[in-house]
Order: sequence, then C-alpha cells, then structure tokens
Amino acid sequence: MTDLDTLYKIDYSAWAERHVQLLRAGRYSELDIEHLLEELSDMGKSEQRELENRLTILLAHLLNWAYQYRTLSERWREFKGDSWRAAIIEQRNRLEKLLTQATGLKARLPANIGEAYADAVQLASDENGLPSSTFPEQCPYSAEQLFDKTFYPAHPEGQAEAGHAEP
Repeated sequence: MTDLDTLYKIDYSAWAERHVQLLRAGRYSELDIEHLLEELSDMGKSEQRELENRLTILLAHLLNWAYQYRTLSERWREFKGDSWRAAIIEQRNRLEKLLTQATGLKARLPANIGEAYADAVQLASDENGLPSSTFPEQCPYSAEQLFDKTFYPAHPEGQAEAGHAEP
C-alpha cells in the first residue's frame, strides 16, 4: 500500500491536493492512477445523476402545474401557484448552470429527459394524489420548453394549446 493509497482512505481532501501538486510538477509516475480513474468516473456519474434529478423535479412541477393548478385555482381563488412557479424557476436556473459548467451533458439531454420523465410522473402522482395514468406516457414537453423561462403548460382540458401563457 502506497502513501497515497493510505491518504486516499483517511483524508480525501489531502489526497486530492497532493495530486494537484504532483500534476503541476509533472510527476506523473507518482500518481495514484487507480483511485484517480475511479474519481474521474464518479464525477461524470455524479453530474449525470444531478442532471436527471433536476429534470425529474422540474418535470414533476410542470406536470403539477398542468394537471392540478386549474383545479386548485378554481377551489381557492387566492391560489396562484407561487410555490410551483418558484420551484420551476429554481430548477431551470440550476439546470442552466449545470449545463453551462458541464457542457458534455447537453448531448445526453434528450435521453435524460426521457429517463427522468417516468420518475417525474411518479413524483407528481405522489405529491398530488392523481393516478399515474392521468399523465401522458411520454414527456409532453420539448427541451426548448423545459428551458424557456416563460413556458408554463396549460391545463390539458382547460385550454386547447399549451404555451407561454401564465395563469
């Protein structure tokens, strides 16, 4: 077991800083290649998980907006959907930041939207009590709509066309 191997197990931050020093000094033969490869692989997986989690939350809130908002606003005139609006805005901003920092994720965006949608349906169903069968089988929103800061879906029965109209 090398000193770096031991350091990796007991003090990750010190291990990472030591690798920064070794890389800057060009001392590549001293690197803990096995753990470096593991960490680099995990970094990519972590970004993928964050992308999918944020998409799941955004999609769930858009589904809640479309399928529950009108019902609530009819029952309670003062309900304006502000908490959903805030959550939608927050997720869009965080997704935009993530995709700016990790531009390689953009290529996987369509696949991640599809993967996140099933989880979003389940989350929306759990949150609002509507059966999962209430929602479309496939994601009804394009990537452009997901990132369009003015897009809020219309209620599927209440208006003929989803669009940029805010309630």
